[in-house]
Amino acid sequence: MAKYLIVGPSWVGDMVMAQGLFTSIKQQDPDAIIDVIGPAWSSPILERMSEVRHAITLKTGHGEWGISTRRKLGIALREEKYDEAIVLPRSWKSALVPFFAKIPKRVGFHGEQRYILLTERRKLDKKVLNQTVKRFVSLGLAAQEAYPPKVLPQPKLSTDIGNQKSLYQQHNLDAERPAVAMMAGAEYGPAKQWPLKHFRTLAEELIQKGYQVWILGGPKDIEDGDVITQDLGPHAHNLCGKTQLVDAIDLLAAAEVAISNDSGLMHVAAAVGTKVHGIYGSTSEAFTPPLTDNKVIHNLHLDCSPCFKRQCPLGHTDCLNNLEPSQIIQTISPSH
Repeated sequence: MAKYLIVGPSWVGDMVMAQGLFTSIKQQDPDAIIDVIGPAWSSPILERMSEVRHAITLKTGHGEWGISTRRKLGIALREEKYDEAIVLPRSWKSALVPFFAKIPKRVGFHGEQRYILLTERRKLDKKVLNQTVKRFVSLGLAAQEAYPPKVLPQPKLSTDIGNQKSLYQQHNLDAERPAVAMMAGAEYGPAKQWPLKHFRTLAEELIQKGYQVWILGGPKDIEDGDVITQDLGPHAHNLCGKTQLVDAIDLLAAAEVAISNDSGLMHVAAAVGTKVHGIYGSTSEAFTPPLTDNKVIHNLHLDCSPCFKRQCPLGHTDCLNNLEPSQIIQTISPSH
């Protein structure tokens, strides 16, 4: 029985995709113990993963060095006597906790001169490991099996039916009407965001077809949610900023369809088994696809995309603006 400490990534979608690594470890050793270090927001997601024993919060801000904080945490974890650490981010600071915890085997990709901090530094061949999930899973395999991994386990988050019911009551959601969840935000930047007017048109048509529409996101998405739902009536709900991440997991599990930019909540929707319509423009489904067979990808595949930029370098964002709501609505078949 091996004991693992995983240093997790800093983005919601990446943490969901990291479950492929945890599952892969358990497939090799069903008795393996897996603890995961992540930001405070990641605990609710990790608690919904059956493979993870403990979610350990690293109390530093995104981008913050926090060397003394990492040293204290590493020293505190020495008593756990982990056999192996796997460091998913490629930054120097991300390898500090396992180093201070004196974990004998510390595996990660080359990056930022981590020679002392890691005992095994893997080369990141981006052509072979051409997806985020492949990179994560590969670090849990012996080097000869890792390029690329033959099996990519799909994420599976558990849901809380009791919380689901209370969310329906709290937000006056209709238990009889099928729901479409929409995620109009994209943390990375506007070049990943389908126009709000397109989301609004789509919401209007879906309500006419008998659906209720839920807009999910954080506090910074509230205004966008208002733009989409304004004057659409009682079946349009702007839930941005009104729910926690754990609530979003349960609401997405209750929805019949999720329509989303390439964002963290898109990956959450995939992990709870909801049908995902993923909208791609500046990014590519070849690199960060929703890890589910139950999906429809919408991508115009223009010559200028994917550019992977936060802002459109050409100033027009045609890769998303020219994707019409009608192209998505015709792929949604009501099951009611």
